[in-house]
Amino acid sequence: MALTISGLSKTYPNGVKALQNVSLTIGNNMFGLLGPNGAGKSTLMRTVATLQAPDSGSVTLDGLDVLSNKQEVRKVLGYLPQEFGVYPKVSALDMLHHLAVMKGITKKSERNEIVDALLQQTNLWDVRKKSLGTYSGGMKQRFGIAQALLGKPKLIIVDEPTAGLDPAERNRFLNLLSSIGRDVIVILSTHIVDDVRELCPRMAIIANGNVLLEGSPTESLNALHGRIWSKVVGSDDELKALEANLQVISTHLIAGQHEVRVYANANPGDGFKSSESELEDVYFLSLARHAKN
Repeated sequence: MALTISGLSKTYPNGVKALQNVSLTIGNNMFGLLGPNGAGKSTLMRTVATLQAPDSGSVTLDGLDVLSNKQEVRKVLGYLPQEFGVYPKVSALDMLHHLAVMKGITKKSERNEIVDALLQQTNLWDVRKKSLGTYSGGMKQRFGIAQALLGKPKLIIVDEPTAGLDPAERNRFLNLLSSIGRDVIVILSTHIVDDVRELCPRMAIIANGNVLLEGSPTESLNALHGRIWSKVVGSDDELKALEANLQVISTHLIAGQHEVRVYANANPGDGFKSSESELEDVYFLSLARHAKN
């Protein structure tokens, strides 16, 4: 099973180039699509999910033309969009049954078995009869995954699923995603670096509609080995001086002081120490290089 995206481009009427010749090949397992807000991630996800057409390019799923066979694709697609609305007065149990019928699961005994299993899998069984309007953000996201899993999809797309979740709900949701991402294609679109680091064997970084990097997080981290240096600076003036003379890729506040992370082939000196490369370094360095071009 493979999803192949070739030369995908999309420009909106206001002139925004949301996608610029995007090409990716995505196989089974979790694939992270990482980028800042406005990078083009949601446009790409909506296109793959058959919700909008590109200006040019092609998308195939295991040989099936996604752009011209939308109904066939939707039979094997599970989708959790960034803005996922629910009917607030309907229970999770009733809503899943309704959506299952829409997916073509009309036999009641089969539907009961599938819906009950999904409620157990997403840890919503105990609250299955409560109205969706009473659910927390994390519970709504888990319900979103439950509805996306109806019909045993071959491709699952989740767009910014952990934004706004507290740490406990985020962990529950990521564990759930990990459990379903072994035998199908799961695309996780996010701006949260840790989500990709924890879940995805392969990833791509996208910005301004361009793919900046594609590969495995491990390979990307190894490419930066021995080239990340850090130090803590006490003043804004010192920080500005470093930014003017070195390739600063990120800064973090620690107890009111700036920890500066720098990319360099050799130790910049002046108190810098070698630091283990992190996926956040890969991300910020990719964005910085793109901004210079």
